Amino acid sequence: MPLTSQPLDLPFSEACERNKQPLLEALRAWLPQPPDRPVHVLEVGSGTGQHGAHFSEHLPVRWQLSDRPEHLPGLRRRQVQVSATNASATTAAATGQLLLPLQFDVTQPDWPAGPFDAVFSANTAHIMPATAVPDLFAGSARVLAPGGLFLLYGPFHDGGVPTSASNAAFDAHLRAIDPAMGVRDSLELIACARAVGLSAAADLPLPANNRLLVFRCSPTGT
Repeated sequence: MPLTSQPLDLPFSEACERNKQPLLEALRAWLPQPPDRPVHVLEVGSGTGQHGAHFSEHLPVRWQLSDRPEHLPGLRRRQVQVSATNASATTAAATGQLLLPLQFDVTQPDWPAGPFDAVFSANTAHIMPATAVPDLFAGSARVLAPGGLFLLYGPFHDGGVPTSASNAAFDAHLRAIDPAMGVRDSLELIACARAVGLSAAADLPLPANNRLLVFRCSPTGT
């Protein structure tokens, strides 16, 4: 059963519904705060759009949805529903803006035009092929503004060691489906980041044995 009421034609993830508030609090603490404009954020792999909808309601952001083609119809419906709700509200306008989704594949060289103050991606690194993970970091580094943040959420191992029994079981489940999938190792991700000029800034524990890894672009760019 969904945790909140949702229009029937919108995609829905119970996991997104559970983790959106802890993630919001982490983003509130870490997102850059330009003094004269909203924060411009690219979300890689927006899925159902629930994260973007929630964050754009509570944060001063221009939240750019993006995903592979099969997710775009549901994302468009989500964006239209959110925009219509904001437009019809009798109170002040929503804090942020949810932008129409872009078709996007991290392995392609043409990423959405930046610069972005932050790139956010949730529960994607363990689903995409292992060979695509360096592309995720390299592309993020290319489109980030100087000093911008890449924020990666999900379950992670540490030095080849699962951080919980549930993460070990999840990793085995993913690899049984496709050996190219699997829970990624935080040390390998830090190495990916360093190779493209991103530095590890924080490793934030979140509920259900997940974490938010924060990487920062050099103040002078990468």
